[in-house]
Amino acid sequence: MENPRLYIVAYDISDPKRWRRVFKIMHGYGEWVQLSIFQCRLESKRHAELISLLEGIIHHQEDHILLIDLGNVDTVEPKVVSLGKAGFEPVDLAPIIV
Repeated sequence: MENPRLYIVAYDISDPKRWRRVFKIMHGYGEWVQLSIFQCRLESKRHAELISLLEGIIHHQEDHILLIDLGNVDTVEPKVVSLGKAGFEPVDLAPIIV
């Protein structure tokens, strides 16, 4: 089995309808951190699947999505400073049953 990688996905979608569609898709792939930011544990197949879905929704001249690869979930140790009301916890390493 392939080792999943930890990603931070941040997006700026200009149309509220497309933003909602992206938000709903992201809920199926990761954990919501802030308004337009998710953290995701993804194996390469799920990563490609997510990119394909997002590519089909966004308008490339108006919208922008960043997928930041932080590394292998077994070895990465995110250094995060979280300020304000919501605490930040890295994605749990518990098994995911699909």
